Amino acid sequence: MKIATYNVNGIHSRLPRLLEWLEESKPDVACLQEIKTSDATFPEAAIRDAGYGVLWHGQKGFNGVALLARGSEPVEIRRGLPGDEADTHSRYLEAQVQGVVVASLYLPNGNPQPGPKFDYKLAWMARLNAHAATLRDDGMPVVLAGDYNVVPTDAVADIYSTRSWKKDALLQPESRAAFQAMQSAGWTDALRHLHPDAPLYTFWDYLRQRWQRDAGLRIDHLMLNAPALARLRAAGVDKAVRGREKASDHAPAWIELADG
Repeated sequence: MKIATYNVNGIHSRLPRLLEWLEESKPDVACLQEIKTSDATFPEAAIRDAGYGVLWHGQKGFNGVALLARGSEPVEIRRGLPGDEADTHSRYLEAQVQGVVVASLYLPNGNPQPGPKFDYKLAWMARLNAHAATLRDDGMPVVLAGDYNVVPTDAVADIYSTRSWKKDALLQPESRAAFQAMQSAGWTDALRHLHPDAPLYTFWDYLRQRWQRDAGLRIDHLMLNAPALARLRAAGVDKAVRGREKASDHAPAWIELADG
């Protein structure tokens, strides 16, 4: 079972790239972020024509997540992260697909920091960790996949250089501590688990020729509970997708789980 996460940075403008990647990579589950469209304008027909059942949680012009299942219908479990009824951002969608619980999540960026946006990011991460604790031990394999907007370490394996990013919310100690707390609570960073030292960048900013210089960051992660980790067989990044015409500034990251 192949599960991927892909921040498409606007599903309407990137739809040709998305459909192209679905045909090439054929993920069984694809978690999308930053679809940037309302529920009413989501391109459902094009996704279904590509052979995927789909759920989406849209927001006009901002945020938005979707969950695609090849040849089947994902069964929705939860729409929106619990813990704050006043939070109207579309950032979390959870479903069951072929006996695996999968969530597509788009964690707040948090810039500028310090400030209200960074406070919201940290509060959202606390809510995510609290909800993850309820999923960890329910007996089913669980994959929490998405754009976490956290660079885990300063190592070259996670970021080309920290020089331009030291004040960015993605690298702050509080953001990293929340991400590490998730791991300490029993969740495994799948890509890093299988590739301990390799640079596995998933994001290259459009500015300053960062793609051309391979000046990337690793901010898209697939976090696994113990039953999912026991089935983990492969993981990687479809890096070439980032270099195509009118591409997202992210590349898809993916894992493969053995059949349960």
